[in-house]
Amino acid sequence: MIDFPFLSDICQPTDSRIVLLVVDGLGGLPHPDTGMTELQTARTPNLDSLAARSVCGVTTPVAPGITPGSGPGHLALFGYDPMKYVIGRGVLEALGIGMDLGPNDVAIRCNFCTVDERGRLTDRRAGRIPSSESAPLVEQLAAITIPGVEVIVRPVQDYRFVVVFRGDGLSEDVADTDPQRVGIEPLDPMCKTAAASYTADAARRFVQAARDLLGARRTANMILMRGFASKPDWPAFGDRYKLTPGAVAAYPMYRGLASLVGMDVVPTGDDFDAEIETVSSHMDDYDYVFLHYKPADTAGEDGDFDAKVRSLEYLDMRIPALLDLGADVLAVAGDHSTPSTLGAHSWHPVPALISSDSTRHLGAPEFSERACAAGYIGHIPASSLMLHLMAHAGKLDKFGA
Repeated sequence: MIDFPFLSDICQPTDSRIVLLVVDGLGGLPHPDTGMTELQTARTPNLDSLAARSVCGVTTPVAPGITPGSGPGHLALFGYDPMKYVIGRGVLEALGIGMDLGPNDVAIRCNFCTVDERGRLTDRRAGRIPSSESAPLVEQLAAITIPGVEVIVRPVQDYRFVVVFRGDGLSEDVADTDPQRVGIEPLDPMCKTAAASYTADAARRFVQAARDLLGARRTANMILMRGFASKPDWPAFGDRYKLTPGAVAAYPMYRGLASLVGMDVVPTGDDFDAEIETVSSHMDDYDYVFLHYKPADTAGEDGDFDAKVRSLEYLDMRIPALLDLGADVLAVAGDHSTPSTLGAHSWHPVPALISSDSTRHLGAPEFSERACAAGYIGHIPASSLMLHLMAHAGKLDKFGA
């Protein structure tokens, strides 16, 4: 944990290297027809073999019963208490595409969405339109002006984009406009505190202007605003753990998370094979690498059980390449569960494994929710996983006399 009071006394630099693979949305729930989760259904011989010679357990990202966003889920895996280190998604998206944020900026993660003739949401992600279709729409929105506020609009990926408000008197305390379900109208930007009324009004003006620009379209004819945030000043991951950390992620938000905590974000390609190649070519540069895998979460959010199974089978075929990287510690974990039966993130514990030469081979018979729950690590807060990784890598000295 990043706030362990004696961390600076017990952390010690060594030549050992850690790779943490975060499988976004890893956990699932049983299919009603088979009684098996996506992990249990998928053919994953490599993950199962790895689990058998690792230590396994399950993690709770935030707290029992609390459904986490991707930000809190990842921060917990990095050792940050997600209930203390709270950040809106706007900052993560902005940093993820390389934007510089000043102390007075408020960044907002936005989606194109689709509404019907009565203004009710029919698709919160506008059919996941590709970047080639969304980029011209972002250019239109970039022309929006608001008196007294500088407005910066940048594309992120597919249906996502970032809006940054720059100026005096701005506040991040504005509620999302995304109601998280279809069939109703988007919410108005509402201030959470009186000090944020100016920012809420600016957001309201931007939404109205966007509605006027996009309203004639059949799809992607409206926007949703989420995660109003200013850049915080947090303890640096590398300094606290005495590591030289690198991050490899194709999706901008996860690059933003890594950048926020001070990891070196390594440019990579758009798919997981490219990510593995990037890690392979930079293994000598870092003693800790965060590697991100997105497709399982996307399939889960789409409610597509079979697609999530396929994404896990695809991942399994890449496990030998990860083992060939030669890391002293390889961990596989998830930031949260995304059961396809729910079509959304959930509060359920997430399977995890740690493989190293110092592992007691008390592994699980397979890599699944049920098997890992009975594993040697047990049921732990995700924020304590980092200490397990450091210990397995021989990077923690004895505590106390």
